[in-house]
Amino acid sequence: MKSRVVGFVFLIGSAYYVLAEAISATFFKASFVNTYLFHTISELGIPNGNSPLFWLMNSAFILIGLTLIFCNYYRFKDYIARNKILFYIFTLITSMGVIIVGLIHGGNPLTSGYHTVGAIMAILGGNLLLILISRSMAEFKIYQMRTLILGVFGLIAFGIMFFNVTSIYMPIFERLSVYTLIIWCFLTGAYLAKI
Repeated sequence: MKSRVVGFVFLIGSAYYVLAEAISATFFKASFVNTYLFHTISELGIPNGNSPLFWLMNSAFILIGLTLIFCNYYRFKDYIARNKILFYIFTLITSMGVIIVGLIHGGNPLTSGYHTVGAIMAILGGNLLLILISRSMAEFKIYQMRTLILGVFGLIAFGIMFFNVTSIYMPIFERLSVYTLIIWCFLTGAYLAKI
């Protein structure tokens, strides 16, 4: 029963994130495609005239952070056979990072540093968490392999983004490095909801 509850929470959290970003992008002061290609996710959460639904994007950040910490600590921890302390630490780092991103916006010189730290905690921490999970479960099967691939892909995308922050294509790599965690939440939700 716990597995199904956590599975549905994972599914709801990841689906809400995807829908919230899409809706926020629809109302952003740029075309839908250009928003995804040339504007960062963080821009969707800045409370200004460019993003009238900033609150929706920020709620998605906060919800995915709460989803991750609840699901991992409540049930998913039971599937971790090794490195449990690291699993708890990286779950907390990632969750707190995403929540910070939702609460402290970019674009403000007084707070943008905190926002950036939160983003690094969320993105770098999240992809390292996936790699850790893939190597810490009792058996290394298809699920673990998919988790590992997502984590490695996310780290590569993060690295490209980090060293190309002035590129007009930086938002693409930002999204690629963020979506790995969202995809993992969805896949894990689907997996657990069946158990």
